[in-house]
Order: sequence, then structure tokens, then C-alpha cells
Amino acid sequence: MKVLVLGGAGYIGSHMVKVLVSAGHEVVTVDSLVTGHRDAVVGGTFLCGDIGDRAFLSSVFAQSSFDGVMHFAAFSQVGESVRDPAKYYRNNCANALTLLDEMVAAGVRNIIFSSTAAIFGEPRYTPIDEDHPTAPINPYGRSKLFVEQALQDYDRAYGLRSVSLRYFNAAGADAAAGLGERHEPETHLIPLVLQVATGRREAIQVFGTDYPTPDGTCVRDYIHVSDLCNAHVLALEYLMSGGETTACNLGIGNGFSVGEVIHTVRKLTGRPIKVIAQGRREGDPAVLIANSGLARSRLGWSPHYTSLESMIGSAWEWELRRG
Repeated sequence: MKVLVLGGAGYIGSHMVKVLVSAGHEVVTVDSLVTGHRDAVVGGTFLCGDIGDRAFLSSVFAQSSFDGVMHFAAFSQVGESVRDPAKYYRNNCANALTLLDEMVAAGVRNIIFSSTAAIFGEPRYTPIDEDHPTAPINPYGRSKLFVEQALQDYDRAYGLRSVSLRYFNAAGADAAAGLGERHEPETHLIPLVLQVATGRREAIQVFGTDYPTPDGTCVRDYIHVSDLCNAHVLALEYLMSGGETTACNLGIGNGFSVGEVIHTVRKLTGRPIKVIAQGRREGDPAVLIANSGLARSRLGWSPHYTSLESMIGSAWEWELRRG
């Protein structure tokens, strides 16, 4: 396949490029490098540019005939989206529409869209399946839901078919390929705890220890980044074989608490982890677990990394490589 990967210099996008190139596919990566890293793109063709630049996108599509597009080029920090919603609506919504328009004009009819569990808002039940009501509680989640709804309309009007993949908590790394999480600032729990283990951070703050969970801390469904990438490949193959527009939740269907993550890091690294207990953060549900049955049945997907040790272990290898 010939695939255009947007945001391919970021955490998940760079792993996606590596998976596609390793499988023999032809890859063109586009990234503005606002948050991505050029050295994380480990193959294919790289083009520096912004998906909001219509002339640039038009030139990209004019140069190549793509089988499909994978869209990772969104901003993804919940707190930042609350502080600066304009930034999120401009990039995640307006720029996404520019992309869809250029795809239609170029006759590219398949797109895999990186969505999020944030579209569901406060869960009414768990595990969360695709029938769960969508009621996002922050601009980030609302921006992702907007694009999902636009994709449905573009399919009906223009025949642009899509698979929206709703990630729960991405984790892990392909340390052997020199790939891992490099967010600035870092907000994800596992890399933050690992930074405490290496001494790059003094302590880990735990927001809420009185939730109705076994140890009082929040429970989340983690999914290894390599398993996310495999789902994208299967989703594109599904569309190219005639599959209809759909949306699937991606998680392993099992939750791990903040306390379990910290305990596992201590066990794997043999290093002390200082914890500072804080009050609950507004909008943090006690439990978020995915029902990924639709991805398993429709796409033929199943996660390879299902233990917390395997996910944290790969991220620890990456953290050690970073020094």
C-alpha cells in the first residue's frame, strides 16, 4: 500500500511509520514538527508542512496516488484544550476539514482517524462500547467527536470512507527502534513514573486516593502503541477490501489502577518511587475500560501486549536509552 501518514513524527505516528515501512509499504510522512521529532521518522519520505496549509496539502496529493491516509496530526492535551480551545478547534477541526476537502479533490477515498475515548465524557457504564452515548466534557474531546461526525457526512456526500479508532490510554514503546514517548510537557502516567525512577523527576503526583476502586486510585485501560499501530493497518486493509465507514474502541478490556502502575514500576526497575497524594482532578472518572469487541470482530484485531509489565517494560527500555 502507499500510505500518507499525517503527524508521523509524533509518539504514535512515528511507531506507525516504522510498522508500515517494516511491512514493505510505501510511506510519505507529513509533520509540522511543532510537537513531533524529525529523528523519530525511521523510513519513507518526510515532508515538513502543516495540514492547515491547503496549497501544501494539494501539492502532496498531486505528487502521489495514495491508497489511504492515517491522521495523527491533532493536538491532544486535555488541560491545554480547556485553556486554549481556539488552538484545538482550529487545528483539530478546521484543519481536518481542509484535509478532507483535499482528499476528496484528489480522489483519495480511505482515511484512518485517530480518535479518543474522550468523546464519551463521564462514563455511564463500563466497559465502554460503541453504543455508549457521546458527551465530551472538554474541547479536546469535542474536537475529536466533530471530526468523527464530519467523516460520516463526507462518506454520505462524497464517498470518503473512514475508520475512527478511539484510543483509551496509549502506552509502551518500540525501544529497539529508538522510539518512545517524548511529550513536552509530559502528562501521561507511565512515562512520568519512569522519570521518577531515573531521577529526572522528584516525585509522582497521584490525583485522588479515595475513588470507589480497590486501592482508591483511578483505573484505566492501557493499550500498547504497537497494538494501536496494528489496528490501523487492519483498518486500512478493511477499507480497501470494501469495508464501510465505522468507529471502533481500542483497549485491552482490562483496567489497571494508578497504584498498580506505580507498584509495577517499582518492581521492574528496583528503584524507589516517591508519591505525593493530591486531591481529585475535576473530570477524572474513577474507571475507564474499553469494550473492543467490535474491533476484534470487524477488523480481526487482537492485542499482543496485555500485561502491565510488558507495556511498562518496553517504556522503561526507552527511558533508559534516553539517559
